Amino acid sequence: MTRFAAPIAEQIWDMKYRFKEADGTPIDQSVEDSWRRIARDLARVEQDAEAWEETFYAALEDFKFLPAGRITAGAGTARQVTLFNCFVMGTVPDSMAGIFDMLKEAALTMQQGGGIGYDFSTIRPRGADVKGVAADASGPLSFMDVWDAMCRTIMSAGSRRGAMMATMRCDHPDIEAFISAKSDPARLRMFNMSVLVTDDFMEAVKADGSWELVFADKVYHTVQARDLWNKIMQATFDYAEPGVIFIDRINKANNLNYVEDICATNPCGEQPLPPYGACLLGSINLARLVKNPFDADAELDPTALSALVATAVRMMDNVVDVSKFPLDAQAQEAQAKRRIGLGVTGLADALLMLGLEYGTDEAARQTDRWLHAIARAAYLASVDLAKEKGAFPLFDAEKYLASGNMMNMDEDVRDAIREHGIRNALLTSIAPTGTISLYAGNVSSGIEPVFAYAYTRKVLQKDGSRTEEEVVDYAVKMFRDKFGADAALPSYFVNAQTLAPAAHVKMQAAAQKWIDSSISKTINCPEDISFDDFKDVYMQAWDQGCKGCTTYRPNDVTGSVLSVSESSEKAPGEGAETPQSDEGAEVVYMSEPLDRPQSLEGSTYKLKWPDSEHAIYLTINDIIIGGHRRPFEVFINSKNMEHYAWTLALTRMISAVFRRGGDVSFVVEELKAVFDPRGGAWVKGKYIPSILAAIGGVIETHMVKIGFIEGEGMGLKSDPQAEVVNLDQRPGKACPSCGEFTLQMVEGCMTCTSCGYSKCG
Repeated sequence: MTRFAAPIAEQIWDMKYRFKEADGTPIDQSVEDSWRRIARDLARVEQDAEAWEETFYAALEDFKFLPAGRITAGAGTARQVTLFNCFVMGTVPDSMAGIFDMLKEAALTMQQGGGIGYDFSTIRPRGADVKGVAADASGPLSFMDVWDAMCRTIMSAGSRRGAMMATMRCDHPDIEAFISAKSDPARLRMFNMSVLVTDDFMEAVKADGSWELVFADKVYHTVQARDLWNKIMQATFDYAEPGVIFIDRINKANNLNYVEDICATNPCGEQPLPPYGACLLGSINLARLVKNPFDADAELDPTALSALVATAVRMMDNVVDVSKFPLDAQAQEAQAKRRIGLGVTGLADALLMLGLEYGTDEAARQTDRWLHAIARAAYLASVDLAKEKGAFPLFDAEKYLASGNMMNMDEDVRDAIREHGIRNALLTSIAPTGTISLYAGNVSSGIEPVFAYAYTRKVLQKDGSRTEEEVVDYAVKMFRDKFGADAALPSYFVNAQTLAPAAHVKMQAAAQKWIDSSISKTINCPEDISFDDFKDVYMQAWDQGCKGCTTYRPNDVTGSVLSVSESSEKAPGEGAETPQSDEGAEVVYMSEPLDRPQSLEGSTYKLKWPDSEHAIYLTINDIIIGGHRRPFEVFINSKNMEHYAWTLALTRMISAVFRRGGDVSFVVEELKAVFDPRGGAWVKGKYIPSILAAIGGVIETHMVKIGFIEGEGMGLKSDPQAEVVNLDQRPGKACPSCGEFTLQMVEGCMTCTSCGYSKCG
């Protein structure tokens, strides 16, 4: 039986990927059972199913090939779930009926566990005429609020957490409102957001030219391109969104640009997709393929790599045939093009095993060589599949070979495609691998640098107590096993916090050359980076051929993340000390409610609901524990006696929950997810699905104001390798799943290193 490399790996498998009965009784008794389940399910479409099952099992064994989480959790379970991670939905029509048809499709897709991406550029801007009803349009942002509420509702109904991407073109008249939307920390929390930046816009920015904001051939405003670019940059500098997608570059580099136009991506951005396009992901674990690690003759085994890639391509191609799809349109799109997204994880660890420092020119050259080898092997494997099973239905040799990444590919590969066709239109993508990387023994994620070489993690036990365990990076563990636990890490062991942003860009650009789709990567920037230097990161990404850019800088809206201490004189992972403090570090679960002091401070909020003649007044009083303010009680008053009974009951119940202590932010999510079957209302340009949701929004605003929404849950108490970077004397946001302050921005997703939670689902 396989021995997991770290306790966290086994816990991730048990929590996320182990097949269990509805009551929690395990069906998979070991990880080998999980591998067997996946191999058998993906081999059942083969003529010699038994033989291919063994080949697939060998690829999965020892965590060499890591199918994405949807496949690992869902294959062979016979459950009504899709094995595809994410989808870009259909084009949103500029009509009320069409918009809500799209909302229904989104809900059905999320119900089966798929994340979604939407381009909201097709909705007319706020204030535009709505013919036939003598009214002004509410604009795309108002409908994004409806999508946001839907996503919270699907999540609260018990499905996997929803994830969404919203895009908008840089020439849409409402682009400035889109850019600033996330300045409100309570708004659009279910969305990642990115601006679709065109080549013409970038040229106008560099030339300091004017830029027209247009919808349906009508120019609404003319602005300076550089001013608009600076607004995008300032928003990203201040609160990490929106991201930037170079959409013209994506379409020009698309192997299928002769049959499709792309205007949106999946939630983490690594899969630009056409309407109803599906995102199928898997990763080669490079850290498992290095021979003689840390020796002078260390190398990544090229024969093993090519063979593993070929098997992975076949497995992923079979997923297209065995998976369920939420919508028929998604199934038809997947079958017509059979696109897959084969990527890598453990790149940084593999580089360390060869003695290469992430972000250097030599590391970038090695990355280029490895990803070229993967792309070549993947294309040749897909050609072999085409010989056996046929090319993808929309294949046109002349047009295909003249498009996209095919212009970079080796001539012998192009000749093979010309002669035999190819099974999969697009083959490579680099997706977020935070959770599956933990499951594989805490290898470095995707093409990211190692975030922290070691950190202490608190583990919740069945009796409610918590124990501490050290989580060590896979390469660091191998180094210690080889040279001794006390051996100093060499200078080439660098991490995400100590790297210059330019080093991140260099590695992303090196990888992008051989990636058909795109790359989910976060460029970590220091909090004190100047605004001009920050903007230059995006220009470097543009100039070096990246398809998009996502940065993360600690800020007041999104908080800070777990980071390696920069004040330590010791190498990362070599015993840097941090202050010890218990203040505000524990969730307190109490058998008796908190005592009420004689007097409390609080705030009163006025809520005007359109259907009610009288306003509702919410008073929220706070208590201070351990120097931190937390909500203690709620009172709701109104002259409208129609609401008296339920408001009284609601205030008593919420106050009772608040007085028990612990992380009570879930109250907000439960209230905001309530839909009134009679319909909601538009309040200050936002659609609120019910008066209870409005009350939840007020409570959420109060929690944000007093800092509670960022500060509840477990904190790091003892961690010789890392520290919590404080903003306003508070740690960053707690993980919404486990409460730990171990969220980190990796590959464009807030990811928890303690429980594997990921914002991207």
